[in-house]
Amino acid sequence: MTPPGSVLIVGASAAGLSTAEALRRHGYQGRLTFLDAEPHLPYDRPPLSKQVLAGAWEPSRARLRSQAQLEALHAESVPGEAAVELDAAAREVRTASGRVLHGDALVVATGLTPRRLPGQEGLAGVHVLRALDDALALRRDLAAAERLVVVGEGVLGAEIAATARGMGLDVTLAGMGPAPLADQLGGVVGAMLARVHAERGVRLRLGVTVEGLTGAGGQVTGVRLVTGELLPADAVVVAIGSRPATGWLEGSGLTVGDGVECDSRCRAAEGVYAVGDVASWDHEGLGRRLRLENRTNATEQAQVVAANILGADRPYTPVPYFWTDQYDVKIQAHGLPSPAAEVTIAEGDPAQHRFAALYREGGRVTGVLGWNMAKQARLLRQRALGSRQDAQPLAPA
Repeated sequence: MTPPGSVLIVGASAAGLSTAEALRRHGYQGRLTFLDAEPHLPYDRPPLSKQVLAGAWEPSRARLRSQAQLEALHAESVPGEAAVELDAAAREVRTASGRVLHGDALVVATGLTPRRLPGQEGLAGVHVLRALDDALALRRDLAAAERLVVVGEGVLGAEIAATARGMGLDVTLAGMGPAPLADQLGGVVGAMLARVHAERGVRLRLGVTVEGLTGAGGQVTGVRLVTGELLPADAVVVAIGSRPATGWLEGSGLTVGDGVECDSRCRAAEGVYAVGDVASWDHEGLGRRLRLENRTNATEQAQVVAANILGADRPYTPVPYFWTDQYDVKIQAHGLPSPAAEVTIAEGDPAQHRFAALYREGGRVTGVLGWNMAKQARLLRQRALGSRQDAQPLAPA
């Protein structure tokens, strides 16, 4: 297969940047173009809810690459310009300013759009956290605030609550789930995280729906629950999940459901690929469609996309993985842990705040989790799940 003469990558965060770097590593000499709605140089997102929000890092420290490293890619960059329309057959993208860009191959890496609560746009002091500017705006508000309410008990909400508590704020964490990360990691680990937050002084209002926000003079004053309880706040963070950023693809010719729907090669149409949070693909090992929202997936999937652009025929069959740091707790999750799984401790002791756990469904290991035991969890993952999700599982204990 002859390599494409040009590759257009829409989105220059971790997934898009990693795709470009992988293309160059594989010897691609054609024209590379980045189109990105962000005005900033590519930066890492995981530090936004932790080091950047806390003020421990200045924004420049979160950059993925230096200016010199980016220049070494010999890629044209079009920053601060949002894509608004795609013609997948022609592989042409129109931007908000009316500019039209073309690629012989095209990669969609536009990521996610945070969900919001009704009415939050009209109130100052209400935030989402997805982009660098979001983190800096929240950091400014927290410097002048005393009380923060975080709506959403998932990974992002729990991390923000932990960071804000470390900054000395009075923090309340509210959400529909029974415990932090219970929807991702189940009740056993969720209950342990709930204790960690409560011991650090976070007020937990979980298992209850948020009715709405209250405000005065255009400034948020609190969060009202359906029970009638009012949670006072000087600032509020809404972390109730995100949706794939696919609105600009309406009428493009691509199939869009929960993300850009791709085959097992991450191909959405002839010459068009998707990568990172926005991509939904057929995982041959699992026999199901999958979409992952995490940093590791962004870089791993990019390697396969780049190889396939250059003529390989590689399915993408990763063992899913994500991590989260909250206070002195470092959690690594491999595979597909779920609330339905049986959880058993394989190594360590939860009472000592260090353990590795196995998740089983139907007698088969489906996930491995490390709580301050990264190395042991990684070794268990290799035994239980292999390097691909379709590897033979560890025998039931």
